[in-house]
Amino acid sequence: MKDERDLELLIASRFPIIAIETHEETRALALLKRCAQHLKLGLNTWSVANGLLPATGGAPVSGTTDPAAALRAVSGMPQPGIHVWMDFHPFLGNPLHVRLLKEIAADYDRVPRTQVLLGHHVQIPPEVEKLTVRFELSLPGKDAILGIVKAEVADWQRRNSGAELKGEREVFDLMLRHLSGLSEVDIRRLVRHAFQDDGLIDRDDLPKLITQKHAILARDSVLSFEIDTARFSDVAGLAALKAWLDQRRPAFLDEGAAQRLDVPKGIMLLGVQGCGKSLAAKAVAGAWGVPLMRLDFGALYNKFMGETERNLREALKSADAMAPCVLWIDEIEKGVATSDGSTDGGVSRRILGTLLTWMAERDSRVFIVATSNDIEALPPELVRKGRLDEIFFVDLPDAESRAEIFRIHLKRRGQDPAAFDPAQLAGQAAGFSGAEIEQVVVAGMYAAAAAQTTLDAAHLSAEIARTRPLSVVMAERIAYLRAWAADRTVKAD
Repeated sequence: MKDERDLELLIASRFPIIAIETHEETRALALLKRCAQHLKLGLNTWSVANGLLPATGGAPVSGTTDPAAALRAVSGMPQPGIHVWMDFHPFLGNPLHVRLLKEIAADYDRVPRTQVLLGHHVQIPPEVEKLTVRFELSLPGKDAILGIVKAEVADWQRRNSGAELKGEREVFDLMLRHLSGLSEVDIRRLVRHAFQDDGLIDRDDLPKLITQKHAILARDSVLSFEIDTARFSDVAGLAALKAWLDQRRPAFLDEGAAQRLDVPKGIMLLGVQGCGKSLAAKAVAGAWGVPLMRLDFGALYNKFMGETERNLREALKSADAMAPCVLWIDEIEKGVATSDGSTDGGVSRRILGTLLTWMAERDSRVFIVATSNDIEALPPELVRKGRLDEIFFVDLPDAESRAEIFRIHLKRRGQDPAAFDPAQLAGQAAGFSGAEIEQVVVAGMYAAAAAQTTLDAAHLSAEIARTRPLSVVMAERIAYLRAWAADRTVKAD
């Protein structure tokens, strides 16, 4: 009803041209027909296959499969009406077609003929841009999604002689949440796919549904969908960060007990390289059971004016559609700048402005996890409270965390951690990051394989002795970073 009311208002407001960009052509036409009936206007439709179909029905107007002939036919109609041009975008590159469209629009005060450009992609020529308004079909809300799912369940039961569709209530609720941001057609397809084969909705259906949803939304997006989201049990240490996230999980997932709490916005993870910032970002999504989207600033940039900002807007729109989700912005300092933008034509400043506007205005449940190795390179307006909820510092792991990291990586590679005395290895690996400890295990296994023997503690000790960790190689820089963060950030451990 809201779409119908809003579209009727645009038509009644006397906009000569309305652009509707959508893949749901059938739904858009049905909406336009209802508006036309309510406003007592005729509705003509045109396609290159059929030509101009009059509102009164019957055969197409002869010779109007040619766009210019169809536009001239509409220009000669003396009565008000709505004229829908379906998939007209390939013909808007012809100056004759644009001119005829402009003349019909310019004649609107004499005969109010509303032109509707309907297609999956509608790029408005500059000649008629000032005469055009865009209209976007809304996506189904929570109640509408529930209605669609119930209808599909009832249809499945009818086709299966009244058989009962089985499933867990919690999984059903999660499925409803992940169906947000999709069109009605896509919701129906994903729901059917979830229970079509076995008449069961279980946890195995959720990863498939999320993957399919991302495939639908990410065709033209620079976002990447991270399937391998870690569990927090795979992340050693970070006790303070884990507790902080546990407190905010109900509010982010809109659980009943936390309805009066503000939705958490996001965090910044600052720290020494290799200490688990990226792994922690993945673990947030894994712990909350939501999709993880990764924004690659390198993929955003385009040589054409305005395209970089458009790419970012499309990426953020995709993230909104995937909500609830975690948006991971890795090494964010590489995408935004504190300079005046003179070196890149101001692109980085415009990128920053677009990102800040979205962060301030969004109402979707998109939790940002931004990681940075150099927070001083970031503009203060990005890291202030309100944009993000907290800045956590991920330091080099202490002895207990180093021992746990050894256990995790040995177990992951089929080794028994108890056979290696992880506490002793942790003492030998003082100053090592999590990534460096993992490489000690990897290198030790290569050494054992080359010697055709099983991995033992001696292999690992030898690799530790050969390694010069980053805390030694770049001791001064890391000491400065830790000193800077001491009074400015919250320790993640």
